Amino acid sequence: MDRTPLPRPFIAASRSDLPVLLSVPHSGREYPAWLLAQARGGLRTLEPLEDPLIDRLAWRAKGLGLGAVIAQAPRAAIDCNRSPQELDPGIIAMPPDGDPGPRARGGLGLVPGRTPRDGELWRRKVSRDELERRLDEAYRPYHRALAEELARLRQQHGAALLLDCHSMPPRGQPLPRIVLGDRHGRSCGRWLGELARLTCEQAGFSTAFNDPYAGGWIVEQHGRPDEGIHALQIELDRSLYLDAGLRKPGPGFDAAARLLATLARTLGQALLDTCHPTAIAAE
Repeated sequence: MDRTPLPRPFIAASRSDLPVLLSVPHSGREYPAWLLAQARGGLRTLEPLEDPLIDRLAWRAKGLGLGAVIAQAPRAAIDCNRSPQELDPGIIAMPPDGDPGPRARGGLGLVPGRTPRDGELWRRKVSRDELERRLDEAYRPYHRALAEELARLRQQHGAALLLDCHSMPPRGQPLPRIVLGDRHGRSCGRWLGELARLTCEQAGFSTAFNDPYAGGWIVEQHGRPDEGIHALQIELDRSLYLDAGLRKPGPGFDAAARLLATLARTLGQALLDTCHPTAIAAE
């Protein structure tokens, strides 16, 4: 079968005065025929790995002129929010020595291998050559774009913030509907994370921090608060913005979109204010 390359990420350059970059790694919906042919249960078993419509939910934030890196390749093919070492030995041929980590052992590694609902996803293991192709086509361009744009924002403004946008299965009341993650203080300044929590709660959204999601590889890899680059993961309960079927926009879609834009604007301006305190004093 002809193997068409995985689509590269969508990259939008910043047109804003805010030092904020959006990351959306799990929104890809372009499934090549060769990937579907390898799936035991076809498309229906792969779609649940997506964060549905998070890329569209970010439209108001993108409307502020913020830069964005958005995956087009599906998470089922390669997960940009995993370390290259998180290789499930049940799905990657000849994995490297060492412990792949709990997520890979649970089936959700660099290439997802199984889900609780559908079990084993693939008809055969992924060869190392095929894994390298997927990394070159979709994964490495994604992380290269994040690193380059964050470095540019920091050089221009003195600091930068990465907002890594995700969704989570419905949690229901009274559990928090939004979970912020900063790798327990390693990827983002504590004050900035606290401002994010307050912003969400002031907008009417119950919010938790680092529980049950503390952030994945993207914020771990790119967040260096001691060097002025902050990275914060945000998980939104899908029932906040999707319909009952959890695949199409629901009545709360616009409110959730406004929240992302408010977060970006509030956190970005606060970060600018810390970089230019003399300008604030002069005003």
